[in-house]
Amino acid sequence: MGIIDYSEVSERDLEALQAKIGNGEQELKVFVADILPHDEAQIENLEDRMQELESLINTFGGVVILEHIQKRSLPDYNTYIWWGKLDEIIHEMHQQWANLLVIWNILKPHQMYNLNEQLKKIWAVAWDRVDLILKIFEKNAKTEETKLQIELAAIKHMGPRIFNMWMELGRQGWKWSGETNTETMKRHLARRELEIKKDLDKYKRVRETHRQGRKQKGFLTVGIVWYTNAGKSSLLNALTNKWVLAEDKLFATLTTSVWKLWIAPEISSDETYTKGTEVLLSDTIGFIRNLPPQLVDAFASTLEDSIESDLILHVVDASDPKIDEKIKVVDDILHTIGASQEKKYVLNKIDNLSALELTLIQEKFKYLDPLYISTKNKTGFDQVIQCMLAYNA
Repeated sequence: MGIIDYSEVSERDLEALQAKIGNGEQELKVFVADILPHDEAQIENLEDRMQELESLINTFGGVVILEHIQKRSLPDYNTYIWWGKLDEIIHEMHQQWANLLVIWNILKPHQMYNLNEQLKKIWAVAWDRVDLILKIFEKNAKTEETKLQIELAAIKHMGPRIFNMWMELGRQGWKWSGETNTETMKRHLARRELEIKKDLDKYKRVRETHRQGRKQKGFLTVGIVWYTNAGKSSLLNALTNKWVLAEDKLFATLTTSVWKLWIAPEISSDETYTKGTEVLLSDTIGFIRNLPPQLVDAFASTLEDSIESDLILHVVDASDPKIDEKIKVVDDILHTIGASQEKKYVLNKIDNLSALELTLIQEKFKYLDPLYISTKNKTGFDQVIQCMLAYNA
């Protein structure tokens, strides 16, 4: 790979490069960059922010080989990264054969376009944080509904990049026969957005029918929400005795699943067995900080199973040093999507805490009256079950 003249890069070559990187067909050597304002709060969260971005990259299959943070009050209007530093980044990427530049923030359309124009000469491309999340979603999508939700989110995010949209559409197999008219493309995207929303509405109606059926049968429905990697899947496995994908990866699952659980079975004096109370547990995608609004909007119908449940269990990693912030992230998203029912906090991973640390956590969050569990040591589950029984009483 060498630095080449722009004229040597054909649009077809760039489209092929975008497709290989976007589909994970090419080894991803990633340079992470961002602008950090002179703000104490931002600086304090920098390491956590970068770790989460690296986790996203690893989830997609890339390897972070370089990182650069530029401290400036404002990003560059044209390229986000200021020109002098951008040249340095391109030079370092070229030396390390890096082929993807990921920006933690969300870029304006013209900034992303200009960045990619600069990266042409080393055969690399740039994504912002939403691009990366969308690629992960696309990679993990299993159902037709999820694929439609991702496409809708992509249109909302990519739509403003009309002058460079043909590359993404070409990757999806959409043919334009040389069409370059921006308004024509806008109309096409608007039509496609309406089509997707119409199809998603069908899935929404089916899900609503299922919910109504469960209500008529008197089932207790419990929604599980969580900040990614809080241990939700492990909790489901423990409660239901069924295998649920439990990976240390962001967005390992994207669809809402409903699991049946019988709690408090009884055997009477005449040895008659009673199954107990039937509970339906629903879970959905994990949340992360600054989850882009277009993603929340796209997955709104999927989230409804959780927000329309009788009770919400908010699973939290008790050992996370950023526990306060992550509780707030999930609570804020729940507020945004209109979840107003009773909520119970479940602090997981207490096995990672010393006796003193646990005491301090219990004192700090006493006002939330949470449950404390360890899915690893299988402790505290009785509290969760008693909580559901008490709510159903």
